[in-house]
Amino acid sequence: MSFGFLGIQFGFALQNANVSRIFETLGAKVDNIPILWIAAPVTGLIIQPIIGHMSDNTWNRLGRRRPYFLTGAVLASLALIFMPNSPVLWIAAGMLWIMDASINISMEPFRAFVGDMLPSEQRTTGFATQSFFIGTGAVIASLLPYVLTNWFNVQNTAPAGQIPLSVKLSFYIGGAVFISAVLLTVLSTKEYSPEELNDFSEVESKADNTEMEDVISLGSGSFLKRGLYWIGAGVVTSLLIYFYALGKELYILTVGAGIFGLVQIITGLLISRGNTNSGMVIVLRDLFTMPKTMGQLAVVQFFSWFALFSMWIYTTSAVTSHIYGTKDPTSDLYNQGANWVGLLFAVYNGFAALVAFLLPVLARWTNRRITHSVSLVAGGFGLISIILFHSPEMLILSMLGIGLAWASILAMPYAILTGSLPVNKMGTYMGIFNFFIVIPQILAASILGFLVRDLFKGESIYALATGGISMFIAAILILFVNDVDEKKSKKL
Repeated sequence: MSFGFLGIQFGFALQNANVSRIFETLGAKVDNIPILWIAAPVTGLIIQPIIGHMSDNTWNRLGRRRPYFLTGAVLASLALIFMPNSPVLWIAAGMLWIMDASINISMEPFRAFVGDMLPSEQRTTGFATQSFFIGTGAVIASLLPYVLTNWFNVQNTAPAGQIPLSVKLSFYIGGAVFISAVLLTVLSTKEYSPEELNDFSEVESKADNTEMEDVISLGSGSFLKRGLYWIGAGVVTSLLIYFYALGKELYILTVGAGIFGLVQIITGLLISRGNTNSGMVIVLRDLFTMPKTMGQLAVVQFFSWFALFSMWIYTTSAVTSHIYGTKDPTSDLYNQGANWVGLLFAVYNGFAALVAFLLPVLARWTNRRITHSVSLVAGGFGLISIILFHSPEMLILSMLGIGLAWASILAMPYAILTGSLPVNKMGTYMGIFNFFIVIPQILAASILGFLVRDLFKGESIYALATGGISMFIAAILILFVNDVDEKKSKKL
């Protein structure tokens, strides 16, 4: 069930470790990189709930979730091939948008797939297995430019404005691995029919008395009023940014607030016309009536993923400037540092793969909340420690803490979440849950460039320290989450 995630993370790892490098090579300034990355989270925000809702209501010869695995894999593999051949910066930014959308089409149904196919007592192990394949795929992908350069003497530098051959070949290999891994899952697994899933749900609900929040019927007036509030907040905040001459990238937040308000107004109008079966209406209603556990986890995810996104955006810039002492993307020293970042990303992903199956054991000894909290603390120390080291080798220690946090972030929140969700809306809620991965990424893309330029004086290493503090906050908040499965096991 989880092997396809090896291919998905292969694509994500190549993206995370190399896209900032591609942007800088094509002329992007370091403080503009977060804005260029905005395509990735915005794409996830739009795509994942749509795909989740569609997959909840799909059943054909390929099954329920598998048609989306396959479609996304084909598109993502093509995008991986085209991305490193982008001739100019704006095309590279557009290719990131397409590539991220395609990866999201494959990724979102995989989360729901495990929730569909496994009972509650096996879901921690199920998501830990996903963590293992995610870590394994990311290790290989992150190492590719380094391996191609140092083992096979592939050219690692190129003239100004051109992507090195080592990066291009890595993306080509990534495209082949992506489609192959997903095809293996598609061809070697089966899915339970909607009727079978409903039967399983009835058995579990009788045995476990699953707690769910009462679904409140939200009318058109409620959406219209909320929409006006959000638009008003966006306008007022935009005016403040304008009058105080703050960073223009902050308009991303205000425009986002206005768009969210507009979406709510459209939803209210659809309801007023009796169109309550629209996907937009269903997703928005489910967002505002999510289970209590999901709401608590949403806040934890917000701070966890803000930290991760700060790392993905700024590690290359931070390491090449803080450790290697260069900000010139055409220099050999910069590209050595960029390759070392790829190796560091391989280390944290590799460690995540190694400890993935330790997490269920720790969860049985303690519980899932404590396990996740300890892991996030380790990740916070890992990010902050980067500022203390001045040799590339010492950064490996930092990556071990980040790897433990990464393994847990990929497993524990989803294992806790699925116990609180109805099976007939597993995909929709997984898509909505992605909002709280995407929103902090949009926030990071909006404010980190502003902070690095105006507060940190161009020193991107402090963006990583900010991420470490964010991870500490998540470690505290997870302790207050209501784990439905934990309560059910105590009753038994």
